[in-house]
Amino acid sequence: MATAINVRNISMNQACAWREGLSIFLALTKIRISLLATLSTATGYLLATGKITVHLLVPSAAVFLLACGSCALNQYQEREIDQWMERTKSRPIPSGRLNPETALWISIGLILSGAIILFFGAGDLTLALGLFAVLWYNLIYTPLKQKTAFAAVPGALVGAIPPALGWVAGGGRILDPRIGGVALFFFIWQIPHFWLLLLDSSKDYENAGLPSITRFFSTRQIDRIVFIWLLSTGVSALTFPSFGLINFRSVYLFLLVATSWFIWDAVHFFRSSPRTSTLRIAFMKLNAYALTVLLLLSVDRFLFVVWS
Repeated sequence: MATAINVRNISMNQACAWREGLSIFLALTKIRISLLATLSTATGYLLATGKITVHLLVPSAAVFLLACGSCALNQYQEREIDQWMERTKSRPIPSGRLNPETALWISIGLILSGAIILFFGAGDLTLALGLFAVLWYNLIYTPLKQKTAFAAVPGALVGAIPPALGWVAGGGRILDPRIGGVALFFFIWQIPHFWLLLLDSSKDYENAGLPSITRFFSTRQIDRIVFIWLLSTGVSALTFPSFGLINFRSVYLFLLVATSWFIWDAVHFFRSSPRTSTLRIAFMKLNAYALTVLLLLSVDRFLFVVWS
């Protein structure tokens, strides 16, 4: 009887350890951001090939590993800043759940794994794009955040890389205007994505000594700036047909409806007051809109191949 209880306790302890380890990994790698990068990569591949094949897993898995590793490295780089911010102090490193050196080795392992997959499975250009995204995020954008409140603008280039990488992995030309339209959308989308998150944590940024746009502009001015970027995100999606991306009027109609809702919701959001508690909701709606755009692009391309 005592042996059975001991075995049960050991199993429960192991299960708890696995759950804690998984929780740390998901938080360290910012799993939602990494998954969105993976989905945009898969969409780029689908746009280039017009079909879903086993090879789709190669660039998708590689970008997932690179994104996870880059996010983990970012948390290692910002570990001292994170401990001063309410939004980030519960992350694995500042909370003490994970040793900084361990986090560093995890990030290196993930980045190397993604790079190896691209090198052997997708070619030199995809590897160059993947490593460029990692270097830009960790060596340009991350240090730049401590120097300027406008780091989000050059940092947004990171969002344009995953779909381009998937496109090239699928055999597309890097200078093809179709993938240029998708990359432009994600570049523009990334800026309000950053700034909505920053506005939600503006007090944290100031407490940590980081530059914030709230120091340069009034609330009304910030509203106008962010709204213009949100509007630009929607408009950039509506220009897809000019890039040769949308082939079906029905798909474009869905895109038009989704974009109209997105812009109307943005107008309503910035007119409401107070809205501090809804900044996170606006952030999630922006991400939901990006996912909708990815879905519509994929559906349009799939239908075009099936019916052509």
